[in-house]
Formats: sequence, C-alpha cells, structure tokens
Amino acid sequence: MNAKDMKRGAIVVYNGAPCMIEGINVQSPSARGAATLYKFRARNLVSKQKVDIVLKGTESLDEADFQRREVKFLYSDPDRAHFMDNGDYEQYAIDLADVRDEMPYITEPLEGIRVLIYNDECVAIEIPTAVDLKVTRCDPAARGNSATSRSKPATLETGLTVQVPEYLEEGETVRVDTRTGDFLGRA
Repeated sequence: MNAKDMKRGAIVVYNGAPCMIEGINVQSPSARGAATLYKFRARNLVSKQKVDIVLKGTESLDEADFQRREVKFLYSDPDRAHFMDNGDYEQYAIDLADVRDEMPYITEPLEGIRVLIYNDECVAIEIPTAVDLKVTRCDPAARGNSATSRSKPATLETGLTVQVPEYLEEGETVRVDTRTGDFLGRA
C-alpha cells in the first residue's frame, strides 16, 4: 500500500509487526523536485507501543495479514474485556488498557464489533463508526431556547459525556461518532 493511499485505521506491517495507523501528517516540499513526506503515527498491535513512520509518497508498506472475526461483547472485569466469537463461540480477552478508547462506546447489545487475530492472538478490536447510546443524565431543556443552536453536556449509558443540542432530554437515544466522540443526531 502506497504512503499516499494510507488512511487512518489502516493496518500495515512495519519492522515485522502489524501497526495500526492512528494519525497522518503530510509535509509538502519546500523546494522544487523534493518529495512530499507522509508522517504516520501508528500503534504496534503486538507490543502496544507508539511508532513513528516517515515515508515518501511513492514508498509503500505491506498490508498486515490477519483475520477479522465478528464478536459480541460479554463483560469486562477490572483487567480485561471479554468477547465471544459469533461463529465458533470462542472467547477472547483483551487488556482494558489496549481498548480504553473503544470501551466508552461498547454496550452488550452492540452489533458489528470485530476482533483482529494475528498469529492466533487477539491484538485489537474494531467498533462501528457510529453507535446508538441512551442519555442517562442531562440538564432539562430551558423554555424558549429552541431558536438558538446551543448545546449542553449529556452523560450516556456507558459514562461517556458528549455535547448535545439543548432540546434533548433524559431517556432519549442518540447516535455518536466513535472516531471523534461527537453527537450525530437522534437515533
């Protein structure tokens, strides 16, 4: 995969290990004939360390060879999150520190969760880009403020706090973007 074609979330092989691209910075050349540099911030999925990768636009890395398996979230204990394969009912446990960014969006009935299996080991999870969560706590809507587009903080069923429009009330279900944590709309 060429550096110019890599996107956030892509998994490539770097130094013999699978790495997930978490951030991209493009540096344009300042001189004629110089190449555009692509600076990637990635996370090694085996060692869990951050890795900085710098490539020219025409340089490439191989895509990682791994399996994606559909799973269902079972439960979490103080150290690990537990998932069950929908096909063969095998269970996978992942350290909570490795999935701390995804856990605020995961509920038991959530569909579309996938684990990434590399060398028979579960190395990461993927969640849908948008999830529906119920509002458990927020301030009541003020009368007469519906003409302006003001927002207020709302606490969702997983403990996540997002900014929602002022007209929303407790008990409503909202759709949240899992990449940014932003409110997308009512569900």
